[in-house]
Amino acid sequence: MIKTRLLGAVVPVGALRSGKPTAVGEFPDLVEFAHLCKKMKIGLIQLLPVNDTGYQSSPYFSLTAFALHPLYLRITDLPEAEKFKDKAAAINKEFGQETRFPYEKVLHAKMDLLREIYKANESEIEKKAGLKTWIKDNPWIKPFAVYRRLKEVHEEKSWKEWEDHRDVTPEDIEALWGDPKFRGDHLFWAWLQEALDTQFSAAAKAVAEAGIVLEGDLPILMNDDSCDAWAHKAIFDQDLSAGAPPDMYSPDGQNWGFPLHNWAEQEKDNFAWWKQRLAVAGKYYQAYRIDHVLGFFRIWASSHRDYSASLGRYIPYTPITNSDLKKLGFDKGRVRWISVPHIPTSELLNAMRANQINETDLAVATKKIFSKALDQVGSEELWVFKKKIKGEKDIDALGLHPSARSYLFSAWRNRLFLEYAKGKFSPTWNYRDSRGYNSLSKEEKDNLEQLLQKRMARSEKIWEAQGKKLLSVLVESSPMLPCAEDLGAVPNCVPKVLTKLKIFGLRVVRWHREWDKQNQPYIPFEDYPDLSVCTAAVHDSSTLREWWEREANQQQFAGFVGVPSLPKIYNPGTARIILDKIATARSRFRVFQIQDLLHLSNKWYSQDAAAERVNVPGTCNEFNWTYRLPASIGEIAKDKDVVKAVQELSKVKAVKRVK
Repeated sequence: MIKTRLLGAVVPVGALRSGKPTAVGEFPDLVEFAHLCKKMKIGLIQLLPVNDTGYQSSPYFSLTAFALHPLYLRITDLPEAEKFKDKAAAINKEFGQETRFPYEKVLHAKMDLLREIYKANESEIEKKAGLKTWIKDNPWIKPFAVYRRLKEVHEEKSWKEWEDHRDVTPEDIEALWGDPKFRGDHLFWAWLQEALDTQFSAAAKAVAEAGIVLEGDLPILMNDDSCDAWAHKAIFDQDLSAGAPPDMYSPDGQNWGFPLHNWAEQEKDNFAWWKQRLAVAGKYYQAYRIDHVLGFFRIWASSHRDYSASLGRYIPYTPITNSDLKKLGFDKGRVRWISVPHIPTSELLNAMRANQINETDLAVATKKIFSKALDQVGSEELWVFKKKIKGEKDIDALGLHPSARSYLFSAWRNRLFLEYAKGKFSPTWNYRDSRGYNSLSKEEKDNLEQLLQKRMARSEKIWEAQGKKLLSVLVESSPMLPCAEDLGAVPNCVPKVLTKLKIFGLRVVRWHREWDKQNQPYIPFEDYPDLSVCTAAVHDSSTLREWWEREANQQQFAGFVGVPSLPKIYNPGTARIILDKIATARSRFRVFQIQDLLHLSNKWYSQDAAAERVNVPGTCNEFNWTYRLPASIGEIAKDKDVVKAVQELSKVKAVKRVK
C-alpha cells in the first residue's frame, strides 16, 4: 500500500517528445520524463495501456494481454541496428515535426525497418542464448508469435475470417511454433518483444529510482480479434458483446464488440490467465488502473447483431420469468405486446413523411419495408418484425430507404422487456419510454416496478459476491496497488467492495455530483475518500481547459470552489485557481492529464482547446490517440513558470473534513 499522498501526471507513452525529432514517444523517453516529474515534485506517472494493438490506434483494442507495442521501441538503441541508424533517423525526420503523430504511417515505417534489421542479423539472433532464455521465461510469446504470423498471412484480418487455424489447441500452437518453415517468422516476434521488454524494464527501473510510482492500465476486456480470444477460447464467452448501457453521452449505449469473460471456466485453473497477466505487468508497475472495474461485478452484454447497446442486459441478472408475469396478470398476448416491438402503420408513415419524402417515393419505400422487414398482425394496422430479423445489422442489410432505416432502428429498441432466452426476460434500459410500458395501467406499472426492484436487489447480492471474489484474486496475486475506474452506472455494492479490499476508486470532479438532487451539486472535496484517485479529466473527456470554456456551468462551479470571481477566460491564472482547489481533495492520489498541468504556463496553449484531447469517444479517425506534447521534455523543463506552478501544486494540503 502506497501511504504517501501523491500528485500524479497522466501521459500516453506515444505523446512524449525527446530532445531530437522523433516520430513518436518511446519507452526510453520515460526516463527523461521522470526527471522532469521529479523536478516538478510529481510522485506518480500514469500511462495508458501499452500492449500491441496492431494497426488499430486505440490502446484499448489490444491484440494481446502480454506483448508490448512495437511503436514504443527505440530502434537506435538496438545492438543490431548499428548500420541502420540513418534509416531510423529518416523516419524520425519525416514524422518528427507533426503536431499529432500519424499512427499507421509511423508504425508501418518502423515495422518495415525492424524486419530489415532482423533479416540482416537473423543468423546471429537465432544463436542468442539470452533470447532462448527469454522465450522460456515468457511462455505467452509462442501463441502470440504464431498468431501474429498467421494474422499477417491473412492480411491482418480477424482470426474469425482466416481460411485455416481458426480453432487451435495448445498442441496445435506448439506444433506451429516448432515448424522449421516458420522458425524465422516466429523468432522475429520473440526478438522484437525481448527488445521491448528490455527497454521498458530499464525505463521503469529509472522511474522507480527517481522515487516515482509508475502506474499502468489493465483493461478488463480483451479485443475480439486478439491472440487471447483465439488461443484461449474457453475462458471467454464470445456469443455476446460487452459494452456499456445508455447514458447522457451515449444515448444508445456502447457496443464494444469484446467477448465476455467466462468466469466459471477461468476458475477451473484458479484464474491462471489473470495471474500471469498481473505478473507480467508487475515487472514494470507499482500500481495499475483496472479499466471498467464494474465488469468484475456485472457486465452489460448485447447481441453481435446490434450496432447499439440499447437492448443489452446485465450479466449476471436474476431474470423475470413467465411465471412472474403471469402473477402480475399478463397472459401470453400481453407478454408478447410488451416484449416484441409493434409498429402502427400510421406511425411508420408519419416518420417517413417527417423526413420530407414525397408520396411516390413513400409508396415504393413502404412497400419494400412491408415485404422485407415486417409481418402484419392479423388484419390490424399493426406490424411486427419478421422472425429472420435478429438485430440492427439485419435491418441494415435490407437496403431500405434511409428514413425507414432510422425509424426501424428506433422501433426495434421499443420494447419493455428483452426475452433473451425462452421464458427469461430482462427490462430494457429505457423500458419506461416503451410503447408497452406506457400502455399499462398505474396499478400494473406499480406492481411491475416492485417486481423489478426485487430482482435488482437480488441481482445486486450476486454482483457483490462475484466482484468481491474476483477482485480478491487480483489483490492477493500481486503487490501492485490496484486503482479502479468505477465510472458509469455504479451499483451500490461496488464502493463497498472496493473499500473492503482497499482498492482506490476514481473521482472525476465534473462527474462526482449528487445527480439525484436539484441542480446536481458537486460533492465537496472533503468528502472524497482517502482511498481514491481524484482527477479533473480523463482520456475520453475534454481537457479541463476545454470543459471550462465550452461545457461547464462556470457560475455553479465557481460557487462550489468558493471563488465567485473565477475568471471566465481560461488562462494560467484560471488553471492555477481550479487546480489548486481540486488538489485539496482528500484523495490519496490527485492525478492530472499532462495537458492540464501544462496550462499552468501560457507557453503551451494550443490555438484550439479541442486539439489537446486524447480521444473523442464514438469517433474513429486519425486524430484519436495520437496526442503529442507541444514541445520536447527538455524545452518544457526550461519553463520555470510551469515547473514552479506544479511544484507548488504538489504542496497543496487536503482540506480537513468537517465533523
